[in-house]
Amino acid sequence: MLQSISSLDGHTLLLLCLSLGIALAFEFVNGFHDTANAVATVIYTKSLGARSAVVLSGLCNFLGVSLGGIAVAYAIVHLLPVDLLVSVNSTIGLAMVFSLLVSAILWNFATWYLGLPASSSHTLIGSILGVGLANALREGLPLGSGVNWHKAAEVGLSLFISPVIGFVLAGALLLLLQRLLKNPTLHSPPVGNAPPPLGMRAALIASGLGVSLAHGSNDGQKGVGLIMLILIGIVPGVYAINSDATTEELLGVRQAAAQFTDYFDAHRLEIEKFYQNGDIAELPAKTSAVSCDVRGAVAASEAIQQCLAQYPSIAAVPAAERWTLRTDILCLDDAARVMAGLATTSEERQKLDGLRTTLRRPTEYAPSWVIFAVSLALGCGTMVGWKRIVVTIGEKIGKTRLSYAQGASAQIVAMGTIALADGLGLPVSTTHVLASGVAGTMAAHKSGLQMRTLRSIAMAWVLTLPAAMLLGAGLFFLFAGLA
Repeated sequence: MLQSISSLDGHTLLLLCLSLGIALAFEFVNGFHDTANAVATVIYTKSLGARSAVVLSGLCNFLGVSLGGIAVAYAIVHLLPVDLLVSVNSTIGLAMVFSLLVSAILWNFATWYLGLPASSSHTLIGSILGVGLANALREGLPLGSGVNWHKAAEVGLSLFISPVIGFVLAGALLLLLQRLLKNPTLHSPPVGNAPPPLGMRAALIASGLGVSLAHGSNDGQKGVGLIMLILIGIVPGVYAINSDATTEELLGVRQAAAQFTDYFDAHRLEIEKFYQNGDIAELPAKTSAVSCDVRGAVAASEAIQQCLAQYPSIAAVPAAERWTLRTDILCLDDAARVMAGLATTSEERQKLDGLRTTLRRPTEYAPSWVIFAVSLALGCGTMVGWKRIVVTIGEKIGKTRLSYAQGASAQIVAMGTIALADGLGLPVSTTHVLASGVAGTMAAHKSGLQMRTLRSIAMAWVLTLPAAMLLGAGLFFLFAGLA
């Protein structure tokens, strides 16, 4: 693999290194931009000193990335059809990469400077969507070809619903704590530098570290996905397929492809009738990085079997054939998704879901060095820049200062919500979940809400996605024009 990269011409190698450097810079900015979400209540309630809280948060963010898996990472990868980065010329592909990275960093810096708990997730996703749409417009293609709208809708829904969940559940948890814990100290704002009672202090510290761990797992995976998008797009001969996949995985892909062909043959009449009736209005539809109809996927299935039958391992597949193999696998996966929608029994759907999991395994991976680099960037970023947003969360959301019970309620709900989204492979905003959780506890406690602050947060919430899209699209047109 290192030999393949070292064989790149100097210009491409320089641009690759620059792209990776900017991607890690985004993750560093993400770290200090979102640090307050994990440490605000811990610091504000005097549960831990600022230095200790930030360092522990950084370590937990590091561990979160390392242990979090890659499901969220590939939700990011599939937002922008990665084949665009290969199908367009390399200069335009690099302009797309630089545009989405720079626009995401600029918006993060702007909202951090203003002390607004805006979402790095919204920013990154908006930048990706903006670049995809701009490229489609520039090439005179349908706008649907520039973005995976199925995945975008799924991600958008998770980003929209998660703050509502945070608001409602944090308020409900606070009301429960008020019933169970009668000590008035727990429901009052901190006084001086005295720490909270021991049990509440332990809960605040544990939930704060849990938020950091969940943030690292979810947000860190976005950085992993971003770097994989760059690597697959710029060096497809090296990273399109996992060279470290085992022989058993190779055999599993071959067998899954053969099973798909058998399944198609067994349901041919049913599927052809489905198409003749026009039940799917438009195919191919952009529902994965590569999309094709079920009938066209049979050729992909045969191509996969023929390709893998020639080699003892995926590492032995020549670089020139790896992108084609990846495309065939994703085509077949998309067809399996369509067929799963036709399945009449849960057993059939489970079988097809298992088929898709097996097929995608060599295409959805991240080298250990990528995970380590993102972990390090996010962890180091977490250790700086936290002060601006801590004050917003602690004092400017409600009309009274944050109490111990309110802080614990918001953190526990944020930790659980983000961890659940991580398990489902959905990117969510740590910022919005925690800030809405704090607002929910203020509403439940009838403390009153500072509408000016909430309006600012809401404006950042509403404007981040379109602003990042416009910024990403504008920078793409600028960089593409200079190319």
